[in-house]
Amino acid sequence: MKYTGSCHCKAIQFEFESDLIDEALQCNCSICIRKNAIMSKQSFAPSAFKLIKGKDDLITYHWGDQDVNHYFCKRCGIYPFHDTCYEPGTYRVNLGCVDDIDSRALNIIQFDGKNEL
Repeated sequence: MKYTGSCHCKAIQFEFESDLIDEALQCNCSICIRKNAIMSKQSFAPSAFKLIKGKDDLITYHWGDQDVNHYFCKRCGIYPFHDTCYEPGTYRVNLGCVDDIDSRALNIIQFDGKNEL
């Protein structure tokens, strides 16, 4: 399936290919708790993910060990996706930013990022 998504103001727009999404991931680390994102369980390889619009409107936030590139729209502040320094360009998507997905209705798996080493 092809999914499309955006930040709130639509300055950032993206699409990705995936099987039907019926599960999600929610992490309890300090940044994820504060941004309250419901993330894709799977990561999407560069061949499956395409930033359609907004490269210049993205800003990156790094915290702590700087392993994760948290991308935000510099216009509306929404967090649409992230990648890691271990797999740059392989994105995990904020499902609240994806068209036609009710992220809170999905089977949400809790991830213990707070205690992950």
